[in-house]
Amino acid sequence: MSANRYTYLGPEGTFTEAALRTLPEAATRELVPMVSVPAALDAVRNGEAAAALVPIENSVEGGVTATLDELASGEPLMIYREVLLPIAFALLVRPGTKLSDIKTVTGHPVAQPQVRNWLRAHLPEALWESAASNADGARLVQEGRFDAAFAGEFAAVTYGLEALVTEIHDAENAETRFVLVGRPARPAAPTGADKTSVVLWLGDDHPGALLELLQEFAVRGVNLMLIQSRPTGAGIGNYCFAVDAEGHISDRRVGEALMGLKRMCPKVRFLGSYPRAGVAVEDVAALRRGTSDGEFMAASDWLARAQDGRA
Repeated sequence: MSANRYTYLGPEGTFTEAALRTLPEAATRELVPMVSVPAALDAVRNGEAAAALVPIENSVEGGVTATLDELASGEPLMIYREVLLPIAFALLVRPGTKLSDIKTVTGHPVAQPQVRNWLRAHLPEALWESAASNADGARLVQEGRFDAAFAGEFAAVTYGLEALVTEIHDAENAETRFVLVGRPARPAAPTGADKTSVVLWLGDDHPGALLELLQEFAVRGVNLMLIQSRPTGAGIGNYCFAVDAEGHISDRRVGEALMGLKRMCPKVRFLGSYPRAGVAVEDVAALRRGTSDGEFMAASDWLARAQDGRA
């Protein structure tokens, strides 16, 4: 395995690369762009890279399905940390291009909903065609295949383009969450401001089946931050659920919730416990009464004494 290599969703100039470069360790790693999320993760699976940074969630569009599906299938991988990056687009064009010259535009499919209103207001006749990434869209503009691309302003230098318009976004404070993914290992120690990610498969489809899964978290005071259904490929109506929960697997409330889910579900895939990006310990909401590690331990001790006739 190349311990010094990180892959990411490329090509050069993507928001994913910008997010990766915010990590301190990126300065001492070889950063290798890949053509797709599956390619970036496969490089980790086959030992060509120690980790990969890929997008997993956008505040406008929700979950990035390519990443969710890859993490739910194939050889298991684990999330080690997350990065939040504010997202604003620039309209990149070849030098000398005016707004009135633009007839075709491109960008990543996740970008389109974030600039739809701007497009309608300023380029209502322009035809949109999706690219593999925003930076790949910039490359296609450089090659003359499109008139403009929505990408990060920082990509203009890489592809010899100009930013005709900057700070384009339909939703204020839009951001994308990226995750650093490696091969499975022991999770890092809890920080007090952590997140645990899992994928759950339903045993059978019956009224209240999803509610039963959610109750495993609710009765233990575990707050859910994301739940998204994804088709399993086994036919219409067959789904798995990607779940992000507050807390660390070593927290008793989280560990017991996962054990309850493992008893109920035919398959549970643990994707990791890792620090929450941009959240300090003092900002984490207080635990509900009866859900702290101390209270779980006290209850366990009480049960043991009762079983021994000492209650």
